[in-house]
Amino acid sequence: MYIHERRDWPRFRWDAITLAPALAEAHRMLGHLLGSMQAVGFDLRNEANLQTLAVNVLRTSEIEGEMLDPAQVRSSLARRLGMDIGGAPLVDRHVDGVVEMHLDATGHCRQRLDADRLFGWHTALFPSGRSGMLKVLTGQWRDDSTGPMQVVSGPMGRERVHYQAPDAARVKKEMATFLKWVNGKDDLDPLIKAGLAHFWFVTIHPFEDGNGRIARAIADMLLARADGSPQRFYSMSAQIRAERAKYYALLQRMQQGTMDVTRWLAWFIACLCRSLKASEAMLSSVLMKHRFWQTHAKTALNPRQLKVLTRLLDNFKGNLTSTKYAKIAKTSQDTASRDIADLITKKVLRKGKGGGRSTHYLPVS
Repeated sequence: MYIHERRDWPRFRWDAITLAPALAEAHRMLGHLLGSMQAVGFDLRNEANLQTLAVNVLRTSEIEGEMLDPAQVRSSLARRLGMDIGGAPLVDRHVDGVVEMHLDATGHCRQRLDADRLFGWHTALFPSGRSGMLKVLTGQWRDDSTGPMQVVSGPMGRERVHYQAPDAARVKKEMATFLKWVNGKDDLDPLIKAGLAHFWFVTIHPFEDGNGRIARAIADMLLARADGSPQRFYSMSAQIRAERAKYYALLQRMQQGTMDVTRWLAWFIACLCRSLKASEAMLSSVLMKHRFWQTHAKTALNPRQLKVLTRLLDNFKGNLTSTKYAKIAKTSQDTASRDIADLITKKVLRKGKGGGRSTHYLPVS
């Protein structure tokens, strides 16, 4: 029996006492991360937001086996966020569509979620009306014209059915109940609401394709509401991608279980904590920049030095050498050497290990 066939569907229940310690830790970690990001400057927060959103868009598609071009994703995001990243490539309209959905979900997290908004997201995911070679019914609920909505694996003729969603005739009513709950006011912890919304939506499976990506976008929307900020500094989709096998196995188990979703919510909250932990590494370069400029805020630097240091702290490839310094600053080798010596004296740069042709320089924060 699937969960949606039970008489008490969709009256979910869970053990609040069991979840309480993990919830408290998730809120503590979330508060720490948001506090850290508030301490950095406006430009660095925007950069962190861009970096996190790009990872989120890429990983939520990877969960479904779809690989997007990272440069296109970053370019599409930067353009919509009003950021200049230079040398941006042309962007495929499918990439633009995925980006539009994510930015609408988190950037307008306080807006009402209704069927029209979901239809817009779905159409954006499939701008050509196809998923690969297959036609997709876009911008409307599925009609099951090709058979019941099933999650299957295995070769044709030997498919294994992991889950069968409610009949298409039920979808409109099921979604009306779901959307009323999402938009309604209640006393639910916002992190519980995000996890429950994810599970509830993907269990209804209201579209022909794209249900997983939209479920994760809804969860991100509710997490953004919980944060009180449309900017994103951690990626649940990146962590779910890292735990994809467990994610799918747990979904299948819960969708064939009872209305007690404690196990799902416990995993969702733990996954959120792991994503918050992972964000520390992902945003380390942004925080390092903040510490660097804070440390050297009163250091006198000439325009050449400022230009090179800015490049060095911004995804610089390889090590900084005097030759690279001269090239970036568009100056002579002698001037580059004098600039570097001055930066070392001021403790802005230090020599890395190695000498001779291997001589390079590292920032001091």
